[in-house]
Amino acid sequence: MKFNKAKHKVLHMGRGNPKHNYRLDREWIESSPEEKDLGVLVDKKLNMSRQCMLAAQKVNHILGCIKKRDQRVDRRDSAPRVYSPLVRPHLEYFVQLCGPQYRRDMELLERVQRKTMKMIRGLEHLCYGDRLRELGLFSLQKRRLWGDLIAAFQHLNGLQERWRGTVYKDM
Repeated sequence: MKFNKAKHKVLHMGRGNPKHNYRLDREWIESSPEEKDLGVLVDKKLNMSRQCMLAAQKVNHILGCIKKRDQRVDRRDSAPRVYSPLVRPHLEYFVQLCGPQYRRDMELLERVQRKTMKMIRGLEHLCYGDRLRELGLFSLQKRRLWGDLIAAFQHLNGLQERWRGTVYKDM
């Protein structure tokens, strides 16, 4: 089987890693400090702060494109149509998949969501929490907790289904 040697890299993980060199056939494989796979950036520390920063940059870029068109989003008509497909997936994907490890990462994502909420016309006089309530949205921290609770429920429900066939069989 032939491999594209240019696509293979070694990611040395851990503190005590001796960082050996590896070969594929007769060519040495180069080492890399970080790699992106399936849209997730992984570094040697398994730290997701850089991924968080990239997610925030992507959302800020989207918001910049909306601002360039000099359009403020009207609350009733297009706020859900702009926020839901363009901004929300990037924030929620990162919060649920990676689960920001540091407070500063979570605050960065909340700042991006605050910035998004400020662009909505008709809600300028409200504070951030009231804007979210008015639009029927939740803070990223609440969404993360909600996702964790759903995952725990699904896990426990799956265990219950497995136990039903074994433990409760004699009852």
